[in-house]
This record gives sequence, structure tokens and C-alpha cells, in this order.
Amino acid sequence: MAGLYSSSRPTSASSSSSSSSSLSSASSSSFQTFASRLLLLLTVLPLTLAGFAFVLQWRGGLNDPITRWAPDHHEFPGMVDLGGPPVQVSHSSGSDCVDLLGRSHSPSFPYYKDWKFDYMSDLRPKICIQTSTSAGLEQTLPWIFYHKVIGVSTFFLFVEGKAASPNVSKVFESIPGVKVIYRTRELEEQQAKSRIWNETWLSSFFYKPCNYELFVKQSLNMEMAIVMAREAGMDWIIHLDTDELIYPAGTQEYSLRQLLSDVPRNVDMVVFPNYESSVEQDDIKDPFSEVSMFKKNYDHLPKDVYFGNYKEATRGNPNYFLTYGNGKSAARIQDHLRPNGAHRWHNYLKTPNEIKLDEAAVLHYTYPKFSDLTSRRDRCGCKPTKEDVKRCFMLEFDRAAFIIASTATEEEMLSWYRERIVWTDKALNLKLLRKGILTRIYAPMVIVQGLRESGVFSSVIASAAQTTLSKDQFLSSVESSNSSRESTSGAITSRKIGKIIDSQATARRVLGFTDDASHPLAVPPLSPPGVDDFPIETQLFSESQ
Repeated sequence: MAGLYSSSRPTSASSSSSSSSSLSSASSSSFQTFASRLLLLLTVLPLTLAGFAFVLQWRGGLNDPITRWAPDHHEFPGMVDLGGPPVQVSHSSGSDCVDLLGRSHSPSFPYYKDWKFDYMSDLRPKICIQTSTSAGLEQTLPWIFYHKVIGVSTFFLFVEGKAASPNVSKVFESIPGVKVIYRTRELEEQQAKSRIWNETWLSSFFYKPCNYELFVKQSLNMEMAIVMAREAGMDWIIHLDTDELIYPAGTQEYSLRQLLSDVPRNVDMVVFPNYESSVEQDDIKDPFSEVSMFKKNYDHLPKDVYFGNYKEATRGNPNYFLTYGNGKSAARIQDHLRPNGAHRWHNYLKTPNEIKLDEAAVLHYTYPKFSDLTSRRDRCGCKPTKEDVKRCFMLEFDRAAFIIASTATEEEMLSWYRERIVWTDKALNLKLLRKGILTRIYAPMVIVQGLRESGVFSSVIASAAQTTLSKDQFLSSVESSNSSRESTSGAITSRKIGKIIDSQATARRVLGFTDDASHPLAVPPLSPPGVDDFPIETQLFSESQ
């Protein structure tokens, strides 16, 4: 029995070895089969997807179910149906913005789709912008919607001229968050009762023409806007012209709301240094979409860089900037807030705690179009002499521009414009870009172009053309601002408001006031520092060059 057991062991081992060999062979065969099938799948799948994509492209694509959201079942505004004629949108006959604000002629992704940016209740902080303008739709619509994109919810537009015309103002009124205030006789009479006329801080600008008159008018409108902002529950107010864009650099989301929400609670005012546009051609039609080069503010440059390149950056003009260099500001809405000219805010009971931002700025599009020379000339009735223009303009370049526009031929004006305003020297541009004097900023251009291509502007114009606001509806919508929609033909200038005050037997106490620390003089538009402002430093920088 034992022998039998002993003799059977090798036989058992041989059988196990044979079985293992068979299993190993089967396993290897199964793995090879799996690998082959996997390789086939990886080969066929991309080819199938590529073929499917080709079929879709050949057929013109599939209908996006999102397009069914639109009541007219058409593509998004700004998109073109490749299988048929483009969708036509009717514009108001009186609009002069068909070319600049029209639809794109190429397909574009509808980033905004008919979005009217109507967010008023849940976002904090609430920011409003106030402006005094006579500009048309081609300038003001991109200005409004750009600032809506970065977080501004409310706009107070004090309009006159083209901006107050029926076809233009009707579009403004149709935009959520926009309040339009017309310069009527009633508005002028109400502003004649303003506390400003009994103070000294603005008195040096009273009863003067052109830019001085505008400066007073802006201050009176800013004072009114403060009241309107409080009633609307705003947290911050900014005065901005329609040729200026806030540039919220330093924020991850390119958001003015984020920037102001990070400001400490004890800060009353935030100063945005201004950058000035540096146009590179003389045929600019849409500055917000065509200009990307800007000259940096003194506050955002090292002193040695600023003064070391001052002469080349000035290019024979009176100053480093063509116009002002003291920026604009945002004020926290609070008791006793008042304007302090168009560039700053103040408080009747305290000196505001202010900070100046080291990255964010105001982009000022200064004389970006050749037509800006004649438009400024046509708004002022001063004589084109060196002495008389001082009554009208506060800054030297504005005076020179007015004189050349009033005395030169069209060809001479264009030559002067190219020499003083257009940056045609590419070598100099490159040098100053490397030094940091000039900088490229593309974000506003991209945003405005995206808005235009998505059809937002065209949609707003078309919508306003189909809707007519009655006088009663408008009056009720802006009742809190004490404005009206009556004809502006009876409006009077701010220089005559003093006569209204006298006729109402309201005694002005200007001469009886003395200026003190709590009531500083209004801050006018100021030029950036010149070589004479820092003579010792400038001399050292010049010697080191």
C-alpha cells in the first residue's frame, strides 16, 4: 500500500503540471483576445467620433435647444443662421448708431444674449454712477453696459443736447437701472436753491463760461445724485464722464463690486488715478473698441521713470497728460456727503478718510477722435485768443486745441492732431512701453466688442423703438429725482442761476464765509506733476540720463 502511494506521487505531480500549463495557455489567449478588442475599440471610437463630427459640420450643426427659450425661436442676437438669411432687427429711424452699434456680420457666441443686467436687489455693495452728458447712443450705450458688466447697478444720467433728444433718451429710459434727468427750467430753479450757492468752496467757478460753467453744473448734479442714491439704497457713488471707464485692476473677477467690497469700513472715499488714452491712428471711430494703449498716471510710476522719460512722454505738449491727471473718486454714501468738484467728494462735518488705489484706475479716452477738436470748439463761444481762452478752459492743452480748431484749416487741424495727439512713432511707443510709461489694456475692448457682437446694443435700441413711455409713466418713474420730461427749450444756464436767487430775494452769504479746513476749495481738473514741481529731483534724474 505504501509502495503504491509512493509510486503514485510522481504521477500526481505530472498531472498538476499539465493542468497548470493548460490554464496558463488559456489565460494568455484570453488576455491577447481582450487586448486585441481593446485596441480595436480605441481605434474605431476616434474614427467614429470624427465621422460624426464631419456629418454634423456637413449638415450645418444641430439646433441648440437653448434657442427655444427665445420667444421668436431665432438665434441669439448677433448670430447668423448659416442656412439662411440673417435675422433682421428693425431700428428706430432716428438712430445714428446703426453702424457702430449694429449686429455683427459673423457668427459669435452669445455671451450676454438679451441680458439687460437687471440685478438690483441681492448684490452688495450697490454702486451707482452719475454723469452729466450730451453724448449720443454710440458712446453712452457701450459706456453703460461696460459698467454693468463690472458690477454697477444704477446710473443717474443728467442729459441735455443729443442725449436729451426723444430717440436717444427713450433708449436710456428702457434700460433697467438707468434714471434720466432732463435739464429743464424746473430743474434749474430747484438747483438755484442749492446749499452750494451759499458756500465758498465752489464760488471761484461761478459766472464763468464753458468749462467753468460745466464744472458748476456737474457739481450741482452730483449734489442731486447723492439724494437720489440714498433713496435708492446705494452704498457707493461715482461721478464719471461718458469718455471714461473704470478699470478694476487687482481683482480676480475684474469686478468693481469686489474691489469696493474689500475697502475697510472706516474709508469714506476711494481715489482712482487716471490713465490717458494714447491713440495710434487718426481715424478712430469707436474708442472703447479700438484703443488699447494708455499712458500711466504719475501715482502708478516710480519717480525716476516718470521724470527720466518726461520729455519724450510729453512730446512737446504743455504737460505729461493732455488734460487732467488727478483721477476720479468713489464715495461711500453717508450723512452730510457733498461733491467737491467733479473729481472728489467731501463731507460738511468731517474730513473724509480716503485711500488711493495702486492698481485700479480710470481710463480717460482723451481726444480719441479727430472730430473731438471741432466738437469742443462748437460748445464754447470764446474768442480764439490766448487771453480769452483762459476764461473758458482750465487746462493749457484744451486752450491750444480750441485755438487751432477755431483758426486753422481742416488740413492744418489734421496735421496738428497727428503731431500732438496720435502716437505714430512706433520706436518711441515701444521704448515707453518697455519703460512702463505706456501700457496695453485690452479688457475694456474685449468686453465692449463682446457686447456689440452679442447684439445687446441693437436689442436695446430695437426694444425701445417698439415701446413708447407715456409722460405720466416717466414722471412717476423718476418722481424722487424731481425731474420732468418737459421740453428743454426753456432751460437756463448755470451762470444765470444767481439771478434767479436774487429774484427770489434769497440773500447769498458767500462774502460772509471764510474758508477753513472743513470746507476746502473744490478740486478742479489738475495737470500731473511737471518738471518745475520737483526741481531738485528732476535735475538729478536729468543728470543721470
